[in-house]
Amino acid sequence: MSNPHFDVIVIGTGPGGEGAAMNAMKHGKRVAAVERRKQIGGACTHLGTIPSKALRYTISRITEYNSMPLFRKKGISANFSFGELREAAQGVIGKQVDVRRGFYDRNHVDILFGQARFIDAHTIEVEETKGAKERLAADAFVIATGSRPYHPPGVDFNHPRIFDSDTILGLTETPKSITIYGAGVVGCEYASIFRNLGLKVNLVNTRGKLLEFLDDEIIDALAYHLRDRGVIIRHNEEMEQIEGQEDCVALHLKSGKLLSTDVLLWANGRTGNTDDLGLEAIDIAPDKRGHIAVNGHYQTVQPHIYAVGDVIGFPSLASAAYDQGRFAAEFLVKGCCVEHLVEYIPTGIYTSPEISSVGRNERELTAARVPYEVGMAHFKSLARAQITGQQVGMLKLLFHRQTLEILGVHCFGANAAEIVHIGQAIMSQPAPHNSLKYFINTTFNYPTMAEAYRVAALNGYNRVL
Repeated sequence: MSNPHFDVIVIGTGPGGEGAAMNAMKHGKRVAAVERRKQIGGACTHLGTIPSKALRYTISRITEYNSMPLFRKKGISANFSFGELREAAQGVIGKQVDVRRGFYDRNHVDILFGQARFIDAHTIEVEETKGAKERLAADAFVIATGSRPYHPPGVDFNHPRIFDSDTILGLTETPKSITIYGAGVVGCEYASIFRNLGLKVNLVNTRGKLLEFLDDEIIDALAYHLRDRGVIIRHNEEMEQIEGQEDCVALHLKSGKLLSTDVLLWANGRTGNTDDLGLEAIDIAPDKRGHIAVNGHYQTVQPHIYAVGDVIGFPSLASAAYDQGRFAAEFLVKGCCVEHLVEYIPTGIYTSPEISSVGRNERELTAARVPYEVGMAHFKSLARAQITGQQVGMLKLLFHRQTLEILGVHCFGANAAEIVHIGQAIMSQPAPHNSLKYFINTTFNYPTMAEAYRVAALNGYNRVL
């Protein structure tokens, strides 16, 4: 009996896999998707983006409630355990699974649940949880298996007080203190979450600055705000040993410092999910972190096998993964795609307050010797921010001094991940419409946070007059 044959098989149903499967199906291809979890959505839906952001939202609303002068005056406050807060956020996951499943059903994409392994360049074997195996053949494949937290040797992740970014969501009780090792996006987000819950937080950074890929002014604002909230940040530190004890976790640093807290969250790096895909059978060799190398069209060394999302490494964003999946399917079908559209992908970081940016930062523009200028709007001056009480933050526009072309948008504060899209839309316009003058000559609703664009644009324009 021959193996079922498809035009395209997508391995993984996270954002990258979904983007590839839907676009290939829209182009008339027969598509199958393989998911090793019991439900679709990948780590993004079940362990990463959705649960952590839902948890953050719940905690931030309670923090906002407890900080309101009216309620404080009356002695009213809301207090919940971490487990209770997590359960409140769990409902979002079920809704997301239902929505995503509807996409596959309406587009007639066959879904198989189990572990996929390549047998040869055109055949995979799917092993179900109970051991049953089925072989499928296809003309093309898209690997979208995502990533998982990196586990260094010598760290006992089975200890009940040692967590990674997946298992931390299983924390049932609220500890009094936590050490977060790794100050990347995940580490900074969880530092905000746990500090808002009132924990004593140590944030250990292996580098000299937080989130070095951001604009320096945004980095400084984040560091100041975290410290102002009470987070202890330790830069340029490296782990010597982690000891999980009965009542605490002791982190020994190579500098000689010892940090002892109730729990420890390891948030230092991720690993691509490639170790059980049978890639050795098709001559695809991931790097030491499990990432697969691809070209500009997301093709691996096997031209009919594509890879997208976290499994290829940077930028490791759900939004980017979805577009990568779409573009890979486009190229697979048509032999061309508009991959340049991913040139300016916005970064959204859900600390408290949020951070978002798109385009180049001041370091990059200075290194490239681009004559730029800065326009700034501080949220504390905006009526909307004063009304809501969310006055921490700023919007920063970088633009060319001569042409006024928008070169970068950087935002720190409430709703930053939403606000940035206005600047992104203008940046994507052809000259001369991608100009600072758009914000000067456009009427914004008042009072709104979006009004920051007009304030920042006028601030910057006054510098070049």
